[in-house]
Amino acid sequence: MRTAARSGLAAAAAALVGAVAAAPPGAQGWTAAPAAGRPYAYLEGPAGSVLQDTLSLTNPGARPLTVRLSGQGAPVSFAAPAVTVPARTRADVPFAVTVTADTPPGEHRGTVRALAAGREIRVELRLRVSGPRLAALTVEDVRVDTVSGALRYTLVNRGTTVLAPHLAVHAEGVLGTVLDRPGRPLPLTLRPGERTTRTEPWPDPPVLDAVTVRLTATAPGAAPATARAEASFASGPALTGAAGLLLAAAGGGGYAVRRRGRSRTRRASTGATP
Repeated sequence: MRTAARSGLAAAAAALVGAVAAAPPGAQGWTAAPAAGRPYAYLEGPAGSVLQDTLSLTNPGARPLTVRLSGQGAPVSFAAPAVTVPARTRADVPFAVTVTADTPPGEHRGTVRALAAGREIRVELRLRVSGPRLAALTVEDVRVDTVSGALRYTLVNRGTTVLAPHLAVHAEGVLGTVLDRPGRPLPLTLRPGERTTRTEPWPDPPVLDAVTVRLTATAPGAAPATARAEASFASGPALTGAAGLLLAAAGGGGYAVRRRGRSRTRRASTGATP
């Protein structure tokens, strides 16, 4: 067993020495950084534009070095996904960032990634999108499920900023308020132009009522948005109970009329006056 262990260690050591020997001299000392010695890449422009910058790759080794390039968190593109840098040379590689038309104004972050010789370098990318900042939110297509009581609605970001919406729910029935939920934050954010359809539960809706439901959506910087929907709740047991009450009331009324009629007949036969 000791002989086998020594053989295994010797093989591992030999493989490690071979790997070190196979690595190009100075390959681990390569660098990637924004051109002109800047601490990070900075780009500025309006939405819908294509902005350009340069990444400097330095290869201090004695052999050419192939560097693979990509972007993360931002739409970064290079002319080629890989660049071979000659030995003891610096290569300035241009790249572009496409700012889509729906990108909201303000600061955005991303990363330019460079990978070579088993090592990765990340360069911070800061993007400033110019333009007016407008917060606008609407709530649309409100519907009430009269079986489950669920409220379905659609939120739409009509502005140019990312929104974190809140929602308040209020419902009025024939006899007064049947639901009143104050505004609370929703677990989502909406980018400019984005819409989402959601469901608000109502576990204890009325069994027999006509209601008007009002949903109010708000977000920081945006004016409140309100939408309404009307619904009539009428469950089978409730209708049966209501019909029973009506029949009972009708029967009681008929009995009173018949009784009054018998009394008048009795008085007429005896000659008494009312």
